[in-house]
Amino acid sequence: MSSSTTATRAVDHLVVGAGFAGLCAAIKLDEGGERDFVVIEKGSDVGGTWRDNTYPGAACDVPSQLYSYSFAPNPDWTMSFSPQPEIHAYLRAVAERSGTLDRFVFDTAVTDMTWDVDAQRWTVTTTGGSWSARTLVVGSGGLSEPRLPEIEGIEGFTGRLFHSAAWDHDTALAGQRVAVIGTGASAIQIIPEVQALAGHLDVYQRTAPWVMPRHDRTYGRLERAALRHLPGLQKAYRTAIYWGRETYVPPFTRTPAALAPVQRLALSNLEKAIADPGLRAALTPDFRMGCKRILISNRYYPALAADNTELVTDPIARIDGNRVVTADGTERAVDVLVVATGFFTTELPIAELVTGRTGRTLAERFAESGMAAFKGTAVPEFPNLFFIVGPNTGLGHSSMVFMIESQVAYIRDAVRTMRTHGYAAVEVREHVAAAYNADLQGRMKRTVWSTGGCSSWYLDKHGNNTTLWPRSTFGFRRLLASFDVASYHVSAAADPTDLSHPSNTPQTSTRRKDVSA
Repeated sequence: MSSSTTATRAVDHLVVGAGFAGLCAAIKLDEGGERDFVVIEKGSDVGGTWRDNTYPGAACDVPSQLYSYSFAPNPDWTMSFSPQPEIHAYLRAVAERSGTLDRFVFDTAVTDMTWDVDAQRWTVTTTGGSWSARTLVVGSGGLSEPRLPEIEGIEGFTGRLFHSAAWDHDTALAGQRVAVIGTGASAIQIIPEVQALAGHLDVYQRTAPWVMPRHDRTYGRLERAALRHLPGLQKAYRTAIYWGRETYVPPFTRTPAALAPVQRLALSNLEKAIADPGLRAALTPDFRMGCKRILISNRYYPALAADNTELVTDPIARIDGNRVVTADGTERAVDVLVVATGFFTTELPIAELVTGRTGRTLAERFAESGMAAFKGTAVPEFPNLFFIVGPNTGLGHSSMVFMIESQVAYIRDAVRTMRTHGYAAVEVREHVAAAYNADLQGRMKRTVWSTGGCSSWYLDKHGNNTTLWPRSTFGFRRLLASFDVASYHVSAAADPTDLSHPSNTPQTSTRRKDVSA
């Protein structure tokens, strides 16, 4: 879709982001007869994080059969854990088959989203013009804004520097002195690839992660043929993987001590891979397994044990020219510096661009007590705003695509409810959202993320875990099975026929109406 005109264009629904979340929203809105929508995407293609993260070794740590849409199974995965190019290609193929790409606007960034109280619509300003929308669906995700480390002198580094989410493929690594800052999920995929090329590799570790073997395998030709021609087989794979993953929920959320046997397996994995007792000690985590994200790799430990790799555990004090200086005074020269330091997850940058009914931004609201939303989807003061992959919807054990589909179903039912009853606006009640999040944070206190003895990116500055979901994924799906209008203030349209759907006749009502909880 072209974005060249300057006049404000009106649509029923505006979706921000074209990753798994935004694409799912587009497809399901279209299937529900809601065809007057636009998807705004800052990149040049669908894919989101799977378009942008092209670093060497990039792959998913959730099995392919589960990390895909339930309504778009893919019999052509080549491996049980898909590499980034296959996931991106999958999303492209789904988008092309969906017939919705004519309503995607690429290479366009959102710069402001403001609720118009009088019009009861969102005014959205972008680098390609402005839009007016009845509902605003934010599907930009929590892994879209890379976080650079706060290190003195990093802006003056004289070599080549880039974040793992913006890999510089023009920079040659062969024979170079390379440093990687970080030992998280992306870093442990990058490090083996870099170690195989670099003349020397320094890995700067702040906290040793728990690492389990990666039980990956290639799908042979016969197996892929069976998956293509026997749909029930692929469904059986998906179902088995799903329920296998759900067995992690009780240890994570209620009985962290039950993870002890898995922790012993991880220690055994470390002992087998690392012979040097000093290096092994440095790689042994000092917190309970599960408190931080559990990582999977068969190549990470061997890469750290290689002759051309040095693991550095002293904190980085500063960067001086092309040298990384640690707290003990050691200076290490570097040609290429890779920062694999994650993303803004507890302070969503997009929240600064969203202004609600009261005139304050979403970021200002979140700054008071932390990032929170009702069912990870709706926020008081922000009518007709729906998050996908919002606060406390992240997972430490299963597929985010399952959560995305659950939220999109809830949003689609909200839109259907609005049309059926002629509602121009729905806004979650403050006390309902507060009670929901109080219960959620209460549940969080007994989880391994709160009791495991670590500091992680799951936690915000208030010490609250605003990132993860502390229950089963099927519990989340049940919770979002239908739009609970009683939890919302509703406002009727001045002319309800403006909201009519071809298959529904809206009911008239007063201008402002509250549905009792």
